[in-house]
Amino acid sequence: MHLRIFLTCLTLIFSTNAFAQIPKIDSLYEERKIHDPNGIGKFFKGREIAHVMGYQAAGWLERPEREKEENTTKLIESLKLKPHMIVADVGAGSGYLSFRMAPLLPKGKVLAVDIQKEMIKIINAKSKQKTLQNVETILSTDKDPKLPENSVDMIIMVDVYHELAFPFEMTLAMCKALRKGGTMVFVEFRGEDPEVPIKLVHKMAEKQVILEMKGHDLKHKETIGVLPWQHIIIFEKTDSHPNDNK
Repeated sequence: MHLRIFLTCLTLIFSTNAFAQIPKIDSLYEERKIHDPNGIGKFFKGREIAHVMGYQAAGWLERPEREKEENTTKLIESLKLKPHMIVADVGAGSGYLSFRMAPLLPKGKVLAVDIQKEMIKIINAKSKQKTLQNVETILSTDKDPKLPENSVDMIIMVDVYHELAFPFEMTLAMCKALRKGGTMVFVEFRGEDPEVPIKLVHKMAEKQVILEMKGHDLKHKETIGVLPWQHIIIFEKTDSHPNDNK
């Protein structure tokens, strides 16, 4: 009897030690005490994640000079939107881009996704003012855009991806939401260009975006360089196994 109790206790001790060796779920990420003050101290594949811009700065997204600085007209032209498309504007903010895409999608719609409920309220208020019927809002979480599976033709993130707290989990969820052949579009300030007057953690190099998309059902389709300060980096959803995406 005593031997049985002893063996049971021994088993529990070894089991506890074994569990202690299991990597944490967030082992994809590294935390560093010394880091850029504009970042959160959390790194993904060597890149520090930036702080999210709060809803208090919504007015900055609507600044009159944004068209000159970012040429959003040229950006939208480059997307080659079709009237029937369902487009998810992830990290929609104040809806600046959503409301510029919506008129081009008379048979489709824009899903304006944001993690901040205050931004969602701003977009809903604008929709009523503009009497638009094809802009729908979705309140997301930091790991899930809350988009239905296999439901959208395009996901676009404008100066957003570099702020995602869980980029791998979010990309995984966004891939599930994309239909086969659908596109995921990253618009990011060029990290390779020191002349782009943006803080370093709020910029991304093309090769870094491509690196971070490995392991997902995405294939780099093209990078468009028509904007003053930003890349337009486009990926297409494939049916390949994630490990086959080189």
